[in-house]
Amino acid sequence: MGGTQAIRSGSDGRGGLGNVLSGIAVAIGFALFLGGFVWGAVVYRPYTVPTDSMMPTVRPGDRLLAQRIDGAEVRRGDVVIFSDSLWSDSPMVKRVVGIGGDTVKCCGAGGELTVNGTALDEPYADTTRPDTGLAMPPGQTAPTGTPFEVTVPEGNLFLLGDRRAASLDSRAHLQEAGQGTVPRSAVSARVDALAWPSMTMVERPATYAALPGGISRPGPLRLQVVAVLAGAALVVLGAAYGPVARVLGRGRRKEPAGAH
Repeated sequence: MGGTQAIRSGSDGRGGLGNVLSGIAVAIGFALFLGGFVWGAVVYRPYTVPTDSMMPTVRPGDRLLAQRIDGAEVRRGDVVIFSDSLWSDSPMVKRVVGIGGDTVKCCGAGGELTVNGTALDEPYADTTRPDTGLAMPPGQTAPTGTPFEVTVPEGNLFLLGDRRAASLDSRAHLQEAGQGTVPRSAVSARVDALAWPSMTMVERPATYAALPGGISRPGPLRLQVVAVLAGAALVVLGAAYGPVARVLGRGRRKEPAGAH
């Protein structure tokens, strides 16, 4: 009886219920902490933006977290990472404006981009024109302000940079097969967040929500961050229980002389 009571109270400083619970908390914390990191490494890949073509959404040198996805999962408005040998030898980052079957046109009555006749509200885009012409690769002309109308082939995507005056995107490849579109299979990841210099989620533009298919849902990044933070908190709190309990126990043992 006395032994059971001692274990429950933890009065001997060892093996008490509190110590058992603190050990469980540390174990769960480690599982959440490490599991969150491993889960993130499986689902996401880091990517560094090399150019200014996606400003102001992302800037040169920004570190991105991009969810590994299949091209079939891409929706309008997504910022994606893709590779196409006709565009570049390196992976590129652009925003999906049109998908298979869409008619993308520049420009509407107010100078805005339209998809299937619907004018897009693009607060994320920098449409400021430069004072001087862009230095374009041989055989290409500056796409800024050039009117176009493209019907996107099924299974393909029409992509633009957010900094419209300084982006080599689908507009620069209009004369090629597919009118500047790329296959969905070229996409390897979708950008969910900026990881550095600040942690910021990349929001899905509401302007695409009313179009057929709507917009994509964010990946599990927020849940992974919560798991890591919760795990770290449990580890710290569980590990701190022992020293705190010992200090409190010593305080309780220092009773006045003659106390019963």
